[in-house]
Amino acid sequence: MTQAAAAPIPVPTLTIPAIPVREILPWAVFVGLLASIALYFVSSEQGAFSVFAGTGIHEWVHDGRHLLGFPCH
Repeated sequence: MTQAAAAPIPVPTLTIPAIPVREILPWAVFVGLLASIALYFVSSEQGAFSVFAGTGIHEWVHDGRHLLGFPCH
């Protein structure tokens, strides 16, 4: 019994595209700003630096405060 020599299987090359920082920077600033605003509302609203009067925002983010470990009452 004879076996024919098999051709070697070509190995695909992986190329990772370079992403310029100039394309990422505006999105990083935007996401950082949104995260800062969300952190403000969860952590500080209805406290010493309250921007909005009333308890509406406090009630909307109440469970998030406890989940993240911020005391509120």
